[in-house]
Amino acid sequence: MLPPSTGTQECFGRYCSADRERKIMFTALLVISVLGTLSFLALRKVRQLEEALSEEEGQSLLSARFIYKQKAASAVTEAKTELKTIVEIFKSKTILLLSFCMAYSGLELSFYSGVYGTCIGATEYFGNSAKGLIGISGIVVGIGEIVGGGLFGLVLKNNRFRRTSVVFLGMVVHFVAFYLIFLNIPDDAPVVLQTSSQHNPYLAPSVSIALLCSFLLGLGDSCFNTQLYSILGRAYAEQSAPAFAIFKFIQSVSAAVAFFYSGYVLLTWQLLVMVIMGFIGTLCFFMVERMQNMSADAQEY
Repeated sequence: MLPPSTGTQECFGRYCSADRERKIMFTALLVISVLGTLSFLALRKVRQLEEALSEEEGQSLLSARFIYKQKAASAVTEAKTELKTIVEIFKSKTILLLSFCMAYSGLELSFYSGVYGTCIGATEYFGNSAKGLIGISGIVVGIGEIVGGGLFGLVLKNNRFRRTSVVFLGMVVHFVAFYLIFLNIPDDAPVVLQTSSQHNPYLAPSVSIALLCSFLLGLGDSCFNTQLYSILGRAYAEQSAPAFAIFKFIQSVSAAVAFFYSGYVLLTWQLLVMVIMGFIGTLCFFMVERMQNMSADAQEY
């Protein structure tokens, strides 16, 4: 019995082209990994090397081993110290408040990088051009990121604009994008593969609105990310590496959680979750910014 043909896959004989490509890729990677593992067999054993070495070379090897052990012990000690520092910073009030904003950045990262493009591709109203719009949407998101990163880097040089203003702008831009997506994209677009049916959106789906939302998602993301980097660099100037490690950890965990439920939750509920988290994250960012300003004023006096 032949496997059914799906989507744009073309079947030749017993196997589909997509299945053949996956098998070829898997086989190539398997062969490379096996050859890489077998290459260790060609390495000479340590005993053989020691027998071939002269007495002076043997002494130098022993000293090199001693230095290597010292460096390894030092690296382990530094790793323990860094881990302890990360735990201490993670318990601080600043990080606990910013964690909501970091988590929101992970949620919207997964949305604009994976979920939204899938929704556009699953919208039947766009017809045959839906698949091509996925790539165009990604390009437009990147344009929004570039515009936002360059713009806010210059704007912040003016004292009239603060981090809170940029974050508030990012929240407004994202909320506008979420509202337009809610009106323009079918509610069950993220789970269309499971339901095999599609609801009617409130508006007739428009390519222009869809791409505008892509730009707004990228622009808003640059607002949050640039200011999170900025405030972490200010609050933890002497401990920047652990602080940024915590930021990436929280962002990655929330993005993984969002990718997990994105294929099972309707678009409306996903947007609602991001609206709530975005609002809470923005408020927490304002609180941290106020704490930093009060701390700076206290140091001046």
